Amino acid sequence: MSGADTMTRPAVLILLGPPGAGKGTQARMLQDRFGLVQLSTGDLLRAAVAAGTEAGLAAKSVMAAGGLVSDDIVLAILKDRLAAADTQQGVILDGFPRTTVQAQALDELLAQSGQRINAAISLDVDDAEMVVRVAGRYACGDCCEGYHDSYKMPAVAGTCDKCGSTNMQRRADDNAATVGQRLMAYHAQTAPLITYYEKQGTLQRINAMGEIGQVAEELGAIVKKAVA
Repeated sequence: MSGADTMTRPAVLILLGPPGAGKGTQARMLQDRFGLVQLSTGDLLRAAVAAGTEAGLAAKSVMAAGGLVSDDIVLAILKDRLAAADTQQGVILDGFPRTTVQAQALDELLAQSGQRINAAISLDVDDAEMVVRVAGRYACGDCCEGYHDSYKMPAVAGTCDKCGSTNMQRRADDNAATVGQRLMAYHAQTAPLITYYEKQGTLQRINAMGEIGQVAEELGAIVKKAVA
């Protein structure tokens, strides 16, 4: 494949970060700014099943039997998705790869069409602060306005500033014990990926504990260079 052909291929970016690090928020902002498409494993599977593609039907069969969809099926679905017209500006992978085996398989898949990982961006967080951040959040059950025990209390305790409802709700898994377990699992699973992409020279790191706008500015600077 010629250099000109390679340049027409969409950029492939990976966002790494634990639950609560802001990957979803930042990915949506990147979509708006750069015309990229966020691809999460769950969304890919649901779309492929709904579309009735060959890989989607294979995934549907596995999920119907209560099994885990294999890496081969996920990669086949991803290959189909990367060929779609709306991905030509580039994609952001969120939640895949999760292991070095998956990362290696992804590299092999991309190489078939002259592509590569342009940047793997790690949203780094402070674990103790993340527990406070996630475990303290709750929302109005009526209008979905978000609040926090430490950072954003309503003017009148238990009453939504936006709609006046007293129907405040917390997610069952937004508690210190669960958040701590998820962080431990993430670091154990992702540490090898950090090393993998460091060795490739594609890893970039951002302090994700700052304000959303500041994180977006730093992330945007990285992405701008990666997709150029």
